[in-house]
Amino acid sequence: MSIAQSAVIHPMALVEDGAVIGDGAKIGPFCTVGANVKIGARTELRSHVVVTGHTTLGEDNEIFPFASIGEVPQDLKFDGEDSTLVIGDRNRIREGVTMNTGTKGGGGVTKVGDDGLFMANCHVAHDVVIGNHVILVNNASVAGHCVIDDNVIIGGLSGVHQWVRIGKGAIIGAVSMVTNDVIPYGLVQAPRGHLHGLNLVGLKRKGIARADITALRAAYQMLAQGEGTFQDRTRRLGEESDSEYVQDIVAFVTGNSDRSFLTPE
Repeated sequence: MSIAQSAVIHPMALVEDGAVIGDGAKIGPFCTVGANVKIGARTELRSHVVVTGHTTLGEDNEIFPFASIGEVPQDLKFDGEDSTLVIGDRNRIREGVTMNTGTKGGGGVTKVGDDGLFMANCHVAHDVVIGNHVILVNNASVAGHCVIDDNVIIGGLSGVHQWVRIGKGAIIGAVSMVTNDVIPYGLVQAPRGHLHGLNLVGLKRKGIARADITALRAAYQMLAQGEGTFQDRTRRLGEESDSEYVQDIVAFVTGNSDRSFLTPE
């Protein structure tokens, strides 16, 4: 066991031999920290938190009661193999959130970036990769093998099907079921998860230049109504637009995916 001198561990917490606790970390009452866990500096486990498995937590994270971090995957193919969960810095993980380690079939690692907000009762499944500044609203669930890029918001009670990619800056409305990839800056809403336009509110809040927003509007129209196949329209768009935001969409659509693209309707 390696516990920094400045770490604060409540006497009613259980920290197993082998755990590594960083400077200024706080482990509250009734928390359980497993033998293969590493907790970074100033990360706080409020109370009744379980962190187990081969799990690494970065710095300045805050985890609220009854979260379960690093338990084995909810996958019948999992056979007890070693797998890991890696969480970055400055995340807020609220009550009842579950995050699982990876599986052999998915590379063995679940990754969560920095500055995320995971509201109460959210689920991050095995082999998921989540970027920075991502928000999962209450009871949102992300199934195995998904990739969620930076600055994505997933609305409450929404579900993301396994193997789906959601591009940067996209927003998923509440109570949506997302079964296909979502283009960067896309707006998805409705129970069956149709793409209904762009995340204009999010783009404006981030101060994206009007010229880029205009280019994204034109790109969306071309993808929705242009001539040729969806892939042909995407390639043509990449040749005709200099906007880095439009190029994000082009790169996303032309990249590898295990699921068909969620195209505009």
